[in-house]
Amino acid sequence: MFVDALRDAYRGLLLWDRRRIGVAAATAAGSAVIIGFATVLIPNALFARDIPPVWWDYPVWILTALLLGMLIASYVRSPGSASEGRSSDPDSAYEGGARGPEVASEGRSGVLGGVGGMLGWFAVGCPVCNKIALLALGYTGALTYFAPLQPLLAAVSVILLLAAVIIRLKGQYSCPLPTPERSTRS
Repeated sequence: MFVDALRDAYRGLLLWDRRRIGVAAATAAGSAVIIGFATVLIPNALFARDIPPVWWDYPVWILTALLLGMLIASYVRSPGSASEGRSSDPDSAYEGGARGPEVASEGRSGVLGGVGGMLGWFAVGCPVCNKIALLALGYTGALTYFAPLQPLLAAVSVILLLAAVIIRLKGQYSCPLPTPERSTRS
């Protein structure tokens, strides 16, 4: 089943046009810059980091940005893919407002992506610069308890983002909505 989902996701990715690829590249770059500046993985004068980054921060940061770019681009409508009043977005309701189980499961991809993105941000950030951890645990507690959890947060982040991307891409291949040409033939 997982192999079939990966196969369908790959086929969905092959259906992307230049527009979606461009959006994926632009949003991945934008995500990388935003996360990189805020977590000081990109050195800058606006933010400071008390604890230097560890080696795994960089691959997680780049992977998070790439997956976010792909996920956001999966929501871009291809030109001519939907007629007026209809959406090619698998997260939208079918005609008449009924939502099938496929659409309901794809509606979760936004939640998975949002949670995955936030966890990725917390995973690569400075453990004592995180105001939530600092307020809840204090400086020593953030170093003692939150910092060791960051690799786990990174792994969960990548898994959630990957699951969201697979769900979106699989839906673009295996369950395409009717285009104006197909709907007039039936």
